[in-house]
Amino acid sequence: MADIVRNIGLSLGADLCWPICYEQIMRGLDLQIPSGDDTLRFSVERVTIEPFDLTQGCKYDVVIDRLTHWFHMSREWIKKAVLMDGLYVLNNPWSVQSMEKHTAYCAMMRLGMPVPTTWLIPPKDYVTQNPDLKPTLTRYAKLFDVGRLSQKMDFPMFVKPYDGGGWRSVRKTDSEEDLRDAYENSGADVMHVQAGVYPYDAFVRSIGFGPQVRHVSYDPDKPLHDRYRQQHYDTIGDADLETLRKITLTINTFFGWEFNSCESLRKDGVWHPMDFANACPDSQVTSLHRHFPWLIKAYIRWSVFCAATKRPMRMTLDWAPYYAVAASERSYAEKLDAYAAIAEERLETARFEEFCAKHLSHLDEVAHEFFGGPVARDAVHQKVASLFPDHEIEQFTELFWQRIQDWRQETE
Repeated sequence: MADIVRNIGLSLGADLCWPICYEQIMRGLDLQIPSGDDTLRFSVERVTIEPFDLTQGCKYDVVIDRLTHWFHMSREWIKKAVLMDGLYVLNNPWSVQSMEKHTAYCAMMRLGMPVPTTWLIPPKDYVTQNPDLKPTLTRYAKLFDVGRLSQKMDFPMFVKPYDGGGWRSVRKTDSEEDLRDAYENSGADVMHVQAGVYPYDAFVRSIGFGPQVRHVSYDPDKPLHDRYRQQHYDTIGDADLETLRKITLTINTFFGWEFNSCESLRKDGVWHPMDFANACPDSQVTSLHRHFPWLIKAYIRWSVFCAATKRPMRMTLDWAPYYAVAASERSYAEKLDAYAAIAEERLETARFEEFCAKHLSHLDEVAHEFFGGPVARDAVHQKVASLFPDHEIEQFTELFWQRIQDWRQETE
């Protein structure tokens, strides 16, 4: 018998709070999982950024990637490690690199999801020095009046970059004058103009992590620390949550995003997914507060499962099964059931749940104790101190800490 170490790497940017909590809870778990005649143990390490030989090996079995959607050096290292060393990474780096919100909208419309009407419009300005730009625009670019979109869609409309970016340059417009002004000030970004879903009676952000999904009622008009609501709207029942779960798992597995979030609005009983290309979603206690412990546990469950089972990386996306369902004569609800079944198979949901019940049954207890201790509070404090002005640090540290304690009390 021998101890076999599975190495989990954390590829981090400015993250502070969640890695501290992840590392400390993993230590508290002290996992020793039987594997044949051997015992699996787990090591967690933060991935450094340094030059690498394309033929050198990779020590990690799994990497949780929070960086490579914008930091190219780490992305190329991860792609090399997947191709040459069998690394398993969350999320698929090629999908993250190539799939923006525009692609996500098109694909889910093709699958029949009620995505709001969306137009793509050319950039107002150009920054390229390419000498071919002027003759190309002169010959082929058609003049248009963005205000005339009001004949195609009702206000409000949202003007936003086609590739997203954390609420970057998103503007709500309520009139033709607003719409034209938003376009005039959009710079060199290619923009979407998307119909608003109004009036809606519920706004939910569904966070998917492997087969795990957490639904959180969301209020975009609140300050960042209050957008994730403490409780659901009274009108959101189990059937609604199950529909949102299926939508989330379908989107995530279609694009190879095991960690992604989906925002949906409900109007007249129908859920409209309208912002769901969020691979590498918010993981900070300063926005998630009472939902933060769930996220840390989801990180641990999925990464440990993938490392322990040596889950093979799905390097190709294989959309054919989804499109076969989309082409069928089934109703939207029946198609959603079929999409979710594909997702459950790809995520090995049954195997995952069995694994967690057998080997991670003590996670809730360890996490509950940890989130009442000084290391967890210091992690909250560190994150608050990195974002808030000095005179607000203690106030908001206490706010977020108390919301976590409310969660602990309710889960005792």
